[in-house]
Amino acid sequence: MLKTIFVPIVREGWPIIAIFVVGALILFSLSDFLGWVGVVLTLWCVYFFRDPERVTPTRAGLVISPADGVVCFAGKAVPPADLNLGDQPMERISIFMNVFDVHVNRAPVDGKVTHIAYHPGKFLNASLDKASEQNERQGIVITQADGTRVGSVQIAGLVARRIVCRVAEGQSLRAGERYGLIRFGSRVDVYLPAGTASFAVLGQRTVAGETVIADLASTEPSRLGEIR
Repeated sequence: MLKTIFVPIVREGWPIIAIFVVGALILFSLSDFLGWVGVVLTLWCVYFFRDPERVTPTRAGLVISPADGVVCFAGKAVPPADLNLGDQPMERISIFMNVFDVHVNRAPVDGKVTHIAYHPGKFLNASLDKASEQNERQGIVITQADGTRVGSVQIAGLVARRIVCRVAEGQSLRAGERYGLIRFGSRVDVYLPAGTASFAVLGQRTVAGETVIADLASTEPSRLGEIR
């Protein structure tokens, strides 16, 4: 019952929340107005680090959204060289997270982590296409049992200064399983084999661990969408 009222907080968030609490107390010592501003910011910080449970669709071939947010790109793009996925265009789906989205990231597919690559870089607005190459990022490659490789790249944003990746090479993941987070506004790119039909459309909101963004086993053409 309590879980339906109080959403769990990701463990990496507690030290930050504690800092906000101390900051609010200091602000109260200066003035009540500043103190209440600190309270509002503390409540936002708690909200930011929420980690709700998700129900993940389970069927071979499904690709699940790794992030809550808005699809800002769905099309062909060459993956970053550090992912070792080759220099030919792959299907890329990019999901932008704002400061009010859940920032816990989840594995898009089942498989084993066969490659991890960290790339230092800039902190441009993560919704920009050039952020894929120029921003600080942490990428993993998940290899499925049939050899299919899927890349998932956490990209720092304009105000994000910390990427957390909890997995190690050789570790097995299940689709929808938590594997990291980014704070405080960022993006995740998913790279899929060329020819994969995207079920995600520009402007669509996705839910990490629940929204199906592609199907590796489908011959259905990529979907289009419109705002209504």
